[in-house]
Amino acid sequence: MRRSRVRLAAVTAVLAAGAAGCASPEFTYVRNDDGNTYFKVPAAWHQVDQKALDQAMSAGDPESATARLRRRLVWAVAYDAHARPAARHLYGLGTTDEPFLFARVVTLLPSERDALSLNGMRDAILPVSEGLRARVAQLPGYPLTGFELLADEVLHPGDGVRGVHVRFNYAVKGAGVQTFDLTSYLSEDARRLSTILVRRSAACYRERAAELDGVTRSFTVRKAFG
Repeated sequence: MRRSRVRLAAVTAVLAAGAAGCASPEFTYVRNDDGNTYFKVPAAWHQVDQKALDQAMSAGDPESATARLRRRLVWAVAYDAHARPAARHLYGLGTTDEPFLFARVVTLLPSERDALSLNGMRDAILPVSEGLRARVAQLPGYPLTGFELLADEVLHPGDGVRGVHVRFNYAVKGAGVQTFDLTSYLSEDARRLSTILVRRSAACYRERAAELDGVTRSFTVRKAFG
């Protein structure tokens, strides 16, 4: 009888291990083109259509030679927990409080490398520094108001990489108060600026804070070789 129980336990363990091996993955792992910047997102989140994202990023840009060069030097991707992913959900527009992630790696032009500061990293996607916020506040109809800084730290993860992490609130016209969590890293050779931005409504951010913090902490920039 004892041997039968042992066999049954062993078979059960094997079946359980097989079932676990066939289970859906918990995360989607994302890397940029050269593989030096990467992060993970919950597998249930949906990638935003790349063409729609590219169009949203280039909206309003003049068709100058610099603008065309800039687009060739940018890698970007977005993931949306909403059932119908859309680029405009970056600001919380038209959502039901579902999280949104935007990541971008920019190959900097020589003039940009010389001018980039910690504030430049903070302002990589949305205005965070006092100076930039003051300037954009003068724009007619600017949709972001009521800035509130929640966290701000300088990062030194190693291998010569440096960066910043900021978390802040904005009242978004048409979407209420939203919490944005941004991390920007400058590569050791100062040639690439890698940024990840995670958004969710301020009212619901704490409900999934552990999940969202896990996504942010997974954002990694490796030293480039060769």
